[in-house]
Amino acid sequence: MISSAHERKRLAHAFLISGAHGSGKENLAARMIQMVNGGAASGGFDLFGEPVVVETPPLDELESGWIRIVRPRMKSRRIGVDEIRDLEQTLHLAAPGGACKVGVITEADRMNDQAANAFLKTLEEPPQNTLLLLLTANPQRLLPTILSRCVRLPLLGGRALLADGGAELVAALNAAAARGFGTPVAALHLKAAFASFLSDFREEADAAAKAAEKEEVAAYRDGTDGKWLKEREDFHKAAAEAEYLDARNRLFDVLMAWMADLLRMKVNSSGLDFPESAPALRGIAEAEPESKLLKRMEALDALRRTLETNAFEPLAIEVGFLKAFG
Repeated sequence: MISSAHERKRLAHAFLISGAHGSGKENLAARMIQMVNGGAASGGFDLFGEPVVVETPPLDELESGWIRIVRPRMKSRRIGVDEIRDLEQTLHLAAPGGACKVGVITEADRMNDQAANAFLKTLEEPPQNTLLLLLTANPQRLLPTILSRCVRLPLLGGRALLADGGAELVAALNAAAARGFGTPVAALHLKAAFASFLSDFREEADAAAKAAEKEEVAAYRDGTDGKWLKEREDFHKAAAEAEYLDARNRLFDVLMAWMADLLRMKVNSSGLDFPESAPALRGIAEAEPESKLLKRMEALDALRRTLETNAFEPLAIEVGFLKAFG
């Protein structure tokens, strides 16, 4: 669909590529950049008549004078208006040889209000011969006016479980399980490992929100009233909470997959999410009855659903881990 639209010179000027972490958003963006600038053509055929596949490099390797990639770089992990204005300056220049100018905004939902409004003007009046690509795992956080001006390309597939702290959590779970499994003490060891990662993510989310709030206060204290600043304080607190809940969900994905691997090993099933952990977990899988492993999975699922209510998190996790691993 995209390539045929490009061949017919009917390619839209703005695309929103959305999907979970690990779904291939950056790879698709890189392929589109190659396509519009002639780098994705067929590689022809080799001496044996087999098609030569043209590899797509990582997105950052494609950045050049006319291909700009904007990522959150501020201490608050937000994208500010200065980065967007710098991008706009590049897009309004004439590229040599008729090259297509490309602006990519990764984690586009991290644009602050001023950056989002500035970018909206570019969407409304895009420079000639320009392609805009917005990448996000949270399209619902973007302005409706931005969403309405982009062709949406939602990608299926989940995040890589070992990314964003997943590998470290699996190692911690393996170490805790090696100390014992199936007793209250062992359950508390596993709970402590999990809770430690939750605490780290909570601190990161709060720190990023406070940094973002501090940047806004410094920029706008003299030009607005206290009510607006209080509203922004509430906004950043809510953003920190949303960031934390997303991190908690990711950790639960890892925890559930780790537990599911035990069950897969018990029934001699293939397709382990963490095959490198198999030697450490094989003894547990052999010792645990299948019915017990299923009950443990059910207890973890119940804990996850409990946490989606207004339950007191530390107590809910402790009780849930005792049920799941005790």
